[in-house]
Amino acid sequence: MKYRNLPRTDISVSEIGFGVWTVATNWWGRIEESDKFALLNNAFDLGVNFYDTADTYGEGYGEEILAKGLGHHRHDIVIATKFGYDFYDKLTPREGHKERPQKFEPDFIKFACEQSLRRLQTDYIDIYQLHNPRIDTLEKDEVFETLEQLKSEGKIRHYGCALGPDIGWFEEGEASMKDRHVDSLQIIYSILEQDPAKDFFKIAEENEVGLFSRVPHASEALTGKYKEAPTFDESDHRSHRRIQWLQEALAKVEQVQFLSGEDIGRNIAQSAIQFCLYQPTIVSVLPNFTNLSELADYTSAVDTPSLTEGDQAILDDLWANDFYYESVTI
Repeated sequence: MKYRNLPRTDISVSEIGFGVWTVATNWWGRIEESDKFALLNNAFDLGVNFYDTADTYGEGYGEEILAKGLGHHRHDIVIATKFGYDFYDKLTPREGHKERPQKFEPDFIKFACEQSLRRLQTDYIDIYQLHNPRIDTLEKDEVFETLEQLKSEGKIRHYGCALGPDIGWFEEGEASMKDRHVDSLQIIYSILEQDPAKDFFKIAEENEVGLFSRVPHASEALTGKYKEAPTFDESDHRSHRRIQWLQEALAKVEQVQFLSGEDIGRNIAQSAIQFCLYQPTIVSVLPNFTNLSELADYTSAVDTPSLTEGDQAILDDLWANDFYYESVTI
C-alpha cells in the first residue's frame, strides 16, 4: 500500500480507502455478516488505514461494525465519519433511498458527535464530515464554531465536507474549501464522471485541501464485469441509475480500453483508480468493496503503472468530446 498526507495535518491515509457503507447497508449488494468482518480485517492486513463511514449508514451500524471489526487497531487507522441527517427521529421513517431531514444546529451537531463516539467506541474522530451540506448550511458561522469547539475539546481532530449524494455541488465544494477552509472534501470522480470535480483540483491545491474520491468505477461500468447494462435489486443504490445511462456508460468504456491489458500491467478497474490517483490533490480513493476478490484487485491498483501524460491527454480529449459517443453508436 502507498500513502498520501492530508495537507495541513499530521494524518497520512492509504491511497485506497474503505467505504464502510458497503458493509453497513444493502445499498451495494447484500453481504453475509462474516464476510463483512473478513473484508474489514483483510483490508487492514493489506495496508488500508483509512475507513470512511457515516452515522446514518445502517442507522449507526456503519460505525458499530467498524468498532467491532477494527476497534483493537484504533490507533493504527484513520476514521472519517459524517453527520447532518436526523435518523434519530423515529416519527419520520425513511422512504427508500430518499434523503432524511437534515439538521446542522449546534446542539444537534454536539449530540450527533457524542453518539458517533459511543458507537465507534473511541474518544476521538479523526475527520468529522458534514454529510451532503447545502450552501445555506455552509454559510452558517455557528456550524463551524461548533466544529472548532469540538476540536478544542479533543473530540474531533479535523473536519471536512462530503458532497453528494450525486454529482454536481460545485458551489458547496468551492465554499467549503475557500470560505470554510475544511481539511478534506469528499467528491465523486471517475473517468466517466468528471464534472465538477475537475474544477476542484486547482482550488484544493491553492487552499491545501485533501480530496477523497468515491465511486471511481462509475456504478461498476469501469470494473470490467459487464458488457451489457445489468439490473439490480430495488434495494440496491445502483438500481436508481437509468438503464440507458449504464448502456451509454459501457459504450464509452470501450473508448478507454487502451488503458488496460497485460502489456500495460493493469486491468480496467485498476486503471480507473490510477486515473483518480493521477491528481495529486486526491489523497485517497474509495472503491466499493463487496468481496475479497474486489478487495485484492482494487488495493493492488496502487502497485500498477501510473497513467502517463499521454494517457491523460487522450482521456481529456475523450471527455471534451463525450467519448465520441454518437459516432460510436451510429
